[in-house]
Amino acid sequence: MQEHEIRDLVEEVRSGTLPRRGFIQRMVAVGLTAPMASMMLMHYGVAQAQPMPAYKPTKRGGGGPLKILWWQGPTLLQPHFANGTKDQEGSRIFYEPLAVWDNDGNLIPILAAEIPSRENGGVAADGRSVTWKLKRDVKWHDGQPFTADDVVFTWEYAKDPATAAVTAAVYNEISVAKVDANTVRITFPKPTPFWAQAFVADTGMIIPKHVFGPFIGAKSREAPANLKPVGTGPYKFVDFKPGDIVRGEINTGYHMPNRPYFDSIEMKGGGDAPSAARAVLQTGEYDYAWNLQVEDEVLRRLEDGGKGQATISPGGNIEFIQLNVTDPWNEVDGERASVKSKHFAFSDPLVRQAMMHLCDQNSIQKFLYGRTGIATANFLNNPPRYRSPNNKIDFNLDRANALLDQAGWKKGADGIREKGGRKFKIVYQTSVNSLRQKEQAVIKQACQKAGIDVELKSVVASVFFSSDVANPDTYSKFWCDMQMYTTTQTNPDPERFMDQYITAQISSKANKWQGRNIARYSNPEYDKAYDQAKAELDPAKRAALFIHMNDLVVQSHAVVPLVNRPKVQGANLKLVAMPSGWDLDLCLIQNWYREA
Repeated sequence: MQEHEIRDLVEEVRSGTLPRRGFIQRMVAVGLTAPMASMMLMHYGVAQAQPMPAYKPTKRGGGGPLKILWWQGPTLLQPHFANGTKDQEGSRIFYEPLAVWDNDGNLIPILAAEIPSRENGGVAADGRSVTWKLKRDVKWHDGQPFTADDVVFTWEYAKDPATAAVTAAVYNEISVAKVDANTVRITFPKPTPFWAQAFVADTGMIIPKHVFGPFIGAKSREAPANLKPVGTGPYKFVDFKPGDIVRGEINTGYHMPNRPYFDSIEMKGGGDAPSAARAVLQTGEYDYAWNLQVEDEVLRRLEDGGKGQATISPGGNIEFIQLNVTDPWNEVDGERASVKSKHFAFSDPLVRQAMMHLCDQNSIQKFLYGRTGIATANFLNNPPRYRSPNNKIDFNLDRANALLDQAGWKKGADGIREKGGRKFKIVYQTSVNSLRQKEQAVIKQACQKAGIDVELKSVVASVFFSSDVANPDTYSKFWCDMQMYTTTQTNPDPERFMDQYITAQISSKANKWQGRNIARYSNPEYDKAYDQAKAELDPAKRAALFIHMNDLVVQSHAVVPLVNRPKVQGANLKLVAMPSGWDLDLCLIQNWYREA
């Protein structure tokens, strides 16, 4: 379908001659997803539908406890320091954004009174500003009123370099002004097609000025509320043991009618994915389990227990490998893995390319992930409009060996390659997870055949994904040669997802390892394309820029994509949960209930 044809259809939706659903159906027919079609209408300034998930309870409370398992337990409850999904999810129980994404890519208002659009005056025609109207009479858990001052403060807090917020990239180029007590206006430095990022979804949780005001900037890590949250959410804080358990009680003054249904919430951390799946699907001990990274064969057996079922939500999450182009073992100016250093092997593009040929994505899907992972050669996989056709899976031992020979790494008498008197020995780390350890074994076997000695390292998930800046084993420090994990795409537009490779986001000592570019990839061409995409209002041109960015990072082989992972959760058969493939699992936690 040509661009002018799409524009004609958009105008039909705007005029009311074509139903919104009809437009989405036509876009799906030509290869787009429903969320992407919805986003296209947003790009062209057409107000989106604002569906609210079906909700049956007719009163607040009475549902007893909600018991959920997060086998990677949260280690803090401050959303702007939440480097891992587990910490974002733990924070989301208590804190809320202005809006969230549902599973169909629609924005659902939470603290916003409505979703901005051209029609209601919220989105400027030139793409340079958006105005949000806030709900009235919302209270913080301590009884103080929620106002525009809190929204403006959250922006000031997150963008302050001394705060070292992991969300800084979302807020440091915008301006936020209070229009009145219940209205804020965000101004962008240039036309911005994807305006629904600041104060939205996982990066948009708003914190109270009266609580965090004394702890902005250099004192940010000293705030007691980093561990004892004061939010606006459906549950109030009761107790938190990092890495172990989070407890909340019903917020009887919650700003949505008849919500929440449950009287309390318990988020249990620790254990592993298989035990979490068993506790929900087979024994029914818990109501819900997050991120079931479990062999599909095991999941199917557990579902036969009849207590719960696995649900699969398509999205853009990717399980991938990072190859360290810096030296993780020696310090430069007091910093390990400094961008001023070079890795003894992976700084060579030929060696990185060889490693790509040693990763057997198809076998990992076939024998491990099954329906829960799709082998891929792309970092950016969804929505399909952004998926590059230019990369192919190529597991090829002969090609890998030839490249290593070409790079000067010759096999010694023991079969291990060496160069300049140094053996090719590397440390390959990931989190403790039975499926991940099997992935490691598949890749190690191929590496051995190519003459590479691989030491496998498995770090407890609560440590590996910790936001603790003093912890040496976090994935954000990347103090090893090679590591593997899943990075999440938490909305249907890839702008935030692809900021993981811009130079300004390189994880370092200076930003307390809160930068999102953990691979420490740097390419001026990538940075330029990213800046262009942020301001490109034409959806087709914007998609082409993101495809180009994907190709730059994938074809540099600083990362090796393995499988595109849809979200896999386990839920009790009677639990009505509403996780989203484009947002946090708990983004609509206030709407969860249990069928009679």
